[in-house]
Amino acid sequence: MTLAPPRDAQPAIPPPEPTLTPAEMIARAAALRPLLRASQAECEALGRVPEHVNAELIRAGFYRVIQPRRFGGYEFDVPTFHRLMMEVARGCPETGWVLALTAGHPLIVANFPLEGQREVYGASGEFRCPAAFNPPGIAVAVEGGYRLNASWPSASGCDMGTHHLGSAIVQDATPTKVIQVLLTRDQYRIVDDWNVMGMQGTGSKRVVVEDAFVPTHRTIPAVAPGRGAEPATRARLHENPMYLGRIASFLIAESTAVAVGAARGALDLYEEVLRTKRAYHPPYHERCKEPEFQHHYGRALALIATAETALVRAGEEYMEYAAADARGIPFDDEKDQRLLLIELQCIRLAWEAMELIYRTVGTSDAARQGQSLGRIFRDMAVMNTHPALQLDRTAINAARTRFGLVPPVVAGAAPDPYARMP
Repeated sequence: MTLAPPRDAQPAIPPPEPTLTPAEMIARAAALRPLLRASQAECEALGRVPEHVNAELIRAGFYRVIQPRRFGGYEFDVPTFHRLMMEVARGCPETGWVLALTAGHPLIVANFPLEGQREVYGASGEFRCPAAFNPPGIAVAVEGGYRLNASWPSASGCDMGTHHLGSAIVQDATPTKVIQVLLTRDQYRIVDDWNVMGMQGTGSKRVVVEDAFVPTHRTIPAVAPGRGAEPATRARLHENPMYLGRIASFLIAESTAVAVGAARGALDLYEEVLRTKRAYHPPYHERCKEPEFQHHYGRALALIATAETALVRAGEEYMEYAAADARGIPFDDEKDQRLLLIELQCIRLAWEAMELIYRTVGTSDAARQGQSLGRIFRDMAVMNTHPALQLDRTAINAARTRFGLVPPVVAGAAPDPYARMP
């Protein structure tokens, strides 16, 4: 049975545009596509989302898409989140990655004590919280909280953050205790050690914390993999069952939406080439009139459209599972892993489409320095190296869960349940 949220003496923070709808927000993202495409090279060169682009993301309300309405967010549903992130990544995969891996984290923050949530959302609800968890830092228990030291690499979007979400092992705790921690921007520094062949514009730099005090209300115990706080705790804080959902499948969907959106952006560019460039042989008409290229385009479209549809449906299932969980039907490991399998398969479909586009578009439009198609290819290649996005490992875990076996522990993994999440 879902418990009613506690009475809160602090008044709710209204969202900037109380009547904004999901359709209007997604339309804003589509309208930003020309700016996002035009800013791809600048984003990559800067190693971060350009300020003028980020200002548009803030103005459009994108960071508030699933932020609780009581804290100034729009509290739209998971399918809306997926559609929005795909649309932004269609214009710029690196910007889409930063947005997705920041705007999605209010789902985790919803697990924290109400006092901590009130504190980080402040008076305006202006909240952008990237995350990096692995390796976990070291927390020393002191009166009222913890003293924290940590060095977390690959903190995507940290330049844009108002806060940071991390993890730490509590020193001298028996048994071993891992906590999630919420830090304010003045509690950490950023070290620029992000130099990669793709996704350079995500600014996935290192976040370093040195003897920072984190009050207890900005921490939460880490529990079983994929979960946040216990469902009863979350139900007391938020009425919307979305915040009862499992964490792992939602976090992987953040990356999936970016991969699928990036592939759609590549298909846009491919179509432009086929409409404007001529075939290599007589009668030298536009390539879109050649059966060979029609076949390539049609195959890529089938792969991407399937991935888009599957991801949106996975978001709908997420909402259904969460609503059922609020009624006492558990959102269990098997359901979580089902969604993970769908999401990771979507990434494979997107990559297959990207590889086909890159291979058949021609050297001058793919491999020449500065070409957008080459940039998207490199971005997606780097996404594929993420340890959390490996379908084979998840397939084994899902099968073992189905057969009643304990899923294997990944060698070298930290005890933090979010350590391998993006």
